Amino acid sequence: MSLEEAKTQIDHAFTREDLKGPSFENVFAGAPSFLRRKYTKDLTGVDVAVTGLPFDQAVTNRPGTRLGPRAIREASLLQTMDKPYGWDFDVLSEFAIADYGDMALDYAMPSEVPARVEAHVSGILDAGAACVALGGDHSVTWGCLRAYAKKHGPLSVIQFDAHTDTWADDDFDRVDHGTFMYKAAKEGIVVPERSVQIGIRTDNPDTLGFNIIDAREVHEIGAEQVAQRVHEIVGQAPCYLTFDIDALDPAFAPGTGTPVWGGLSSHQAAVILRRLAGLDLKGGDVVEVSPPFDTTGATAVAAAHVATEILCLWGWRQRSAVSG
Repeated sequence: MSLEEAKTQIDHAFTREDLKGPSFENVFAGAPSFLRRKYTKDLTGVDVAVTGLPFDQAVTNRPGTRLGPRAIREASLLQTMDKPYGWDFDVLSEFAIADYGDMALDYAMPSEVPARVEAHVSGILDAGAACVALGGDHSVTWGCLRAYAKKHGPLSVIQFDAHTDTWADDDFDRVDHGTFMYKAAKEGIVVPERSVQIGIRTDNPDTLGFNIIDAREVHEIGAEQVAQRVHEIVGQAPCYLTFDIDALDPAFAPGTGTPVWGGLSSHQAAVILRRLAGLDLKGGDVVEVSPPFDTTGATAVAAAHVATEILCLWGWRQRSAVSG
């Protein structure tokens, strides 16, 4: 959509016809779809669907992440007029990206949510699109991983987080954002030795074989070396990226349920993400944004940038695959 065309239309989330290209609608007006992509349930011709998973009843501390998808969409409007900074291509112009809206759920039946997430994401993947999900608490990633593993086989996971989320829990009817990775490993849908957890700064002696680059090591060796290690660990295995916003220090992302000091800076996260280009990234999510605990909106802004970087990492891989 050109600038001249944009002047004659409002609510690009509904009125735009082309799934590609920037949006020049006023940041402060209009319906806030993610990056002003078109809201649609028709995935015909869609390369990537962005969807919200507004569930937060599996938290151990502060709730509010059910409001995360809405806040991330609104924060993303700051990025709609130009291509993502620092990339040599424009993912918004080269790929058809749609906002698939939020997953429906019964808030009174939390035990049903993992299966609902799996079915919701599977529907996107079965339509031929990739998926970038906006959480919600981190338990929603369990259903996402199940859907992706069903399509691509067991996955390597790149997890940015203050917590490993591998605390033992053999009751698979429980839904807990601190145990979902334990369950994913026990189900065999992730490959721990080919996965890496970045930014960890809480104690959990049983790593289940996951490679850990804790926050202190990130600060000591630097973002470039962290990214290099991720490449060495993951290689060219099919992988999924999940970014818990509490990987960032509370100074950069106060709006989350279980903040821990000593975390990554926004700059460190941005550099690491950018340097992950080339991995066989199948999809990803950003989770644990709790707007009630952030009056500035900085946490949602960070999450919107993370989600955009996931889109770019996916797009970079697709372009490379086509060019050989």
